[in-house]
Amino acid sequence: ATIVDLHSFACPASAPFFGYLGAAAAMSLANLGAAYGTAKSGTGISGMGVGRPDLVMKALIPVVMAGVVGIYGLIIAVIISTKIKAPVFEN
Repeated sequence: ATIVDLHSFACPASAPFFGYLGAAAAMSLANLGAAYGTAKSGTGISGMGVGRPDLVMKALIPVVMAGVVGIYGLIIAVIISTKIKAPVFEN
């Protein structure tokens, strides 16, 4: 009877690579989205500041929310990277 290690089939050697790739993608894409949101809302604030300068402070909320998206991506990347464990191969 041959003992087969099912853990080596369930967790290949490339699993940590794809885990860290997912963490990097989460952080980079969230920050790209935050930058895009900040740019779009910044142009809107500057355009609105010409016509209605009294509403400029209320229009800063989308800029703050876009920054929160970037922080959320960082938190998710840290959570993903702390859950990654290297596969253990025993003979």
